[in-house]
Amino acid sequence: MTQTFRPLATILCLAFALAGAGGDAVASDFVVTSWGGSYELSQQKAYGESFEDQTGEAVVWEEYHGGLDQLRAQVESGNVVWDVIDVFAHDARSGCEEGLFETLPDSFYNRARMNDLIVERPNNCVGANILWSWIYAYDERRFPDGAPQTIADFFDLEKFPGKRALSVYPQANLEMALVADGVAPGVVYEVLDTAEGVDRAFRKLSELQGNIVFWSAGEEPLEMMRSGEVVMATAYSGRVASAALGDENWMKAVFDGQVVEEEWFVIARGTQKLELAKAFLAHVAQPMQQALQARWIAYGPMRFEALEIIENGEPWFHTGEPVLPYLPTTTARLNRSVISDPDWWARNNKAITERFAAWRRALQL
Repeated sequence: MTQTFRPLATILCLAFALAGAGGDAVASDFVVTSWGGSYELSQQKAYGESFEDQTGEAVVWEEYHGGLDQLRAQVESGNVVWDVIDVFAHDARSGCEEGLFETLPDSFYNRARMNDLIVERPNNCVGANILWSWIYAYDERRFPDGAPQTIADFFDLEKFPGKRALSVYPQANLEMALVADGVAPGVVYEVLDTAEGVDRAFRKLSELQGNIVFWSAGEEPLEMMRSGEVVMATAYSGRVASAALGDENWMKAVFDGQVVEEEWFVIARGTQKLELAKAFLAHVAQPMQQALQARWIAYGPMRFEALEIIENGEPWFHTGEPVLPYLPTTTARLNRSVISDPDWWARNNKAITERFAAWRRALQL
């Protein structure tokens, strides 16, 4: 199956169709390709430095902009200069189906390690990385008489008046709306598989009519709260955590009804450093390495054992602050979480995106 759906790359404004091998990397380097910025820095700190110490091999980090076009060009030309790539959930699936990634042997993930993963591996191409989520945040200064605590509170304009910021994309909006309307997180996609369920999600979203501001870039909802334009906003969990762990502790996160997204590491098909790449993925999957990334950025590890390390090591964040209040993957939060279904979105993205755009236009009439 050829999969062209790239929702999260679009959401993050990163899906540029780039050709060529990319960057300054050469075949003799061991190259890990990621997203740059503080996220990539966290990977260098948690994974790269210790891997270099253990193996004596230097890791060259290269930034890319998402999607599979660059990797596909490398594989098809036989000029593979990327060895390990950080990919979103939908690319982890479609790239494996397309044969762009090396497969990992059954022994790579033994039963104990498989049982320790918070989310199930979608195929035998991927190695553990991180989990992040769609949440909502609020300005606690605007609610001195009681703060919102649930996803239903986001839709309660009477109890918590003020404008809300929503993403311009349907992903997560529909799921959160259904949980706010009483649907159990574990059956959200069963409900969305029916016309009645989709209608129900849009009806719930429409309850905010007249009080919605839309955002399209990750920092925008935080800026809207800073300026006072909105009192609550859906947002990426890591962005909210970075602000709150900095000097904006008035910005509070609500994880109830969150939509959790997977991110995986894969190995490029045809890499000349296959064994080294496998060793890197095995290193990243270790509980301590998984836990260490949360010391540098507040994304959730994929292993329960890593969470235990963090719990026993608090305050864990590199600034000396506790990080557990900002991680999406604690057990209590997962019990009230929707685990995003990339396959459902691959099947339904076109129709839902068109309907969501029409709904947004109607709100502005």
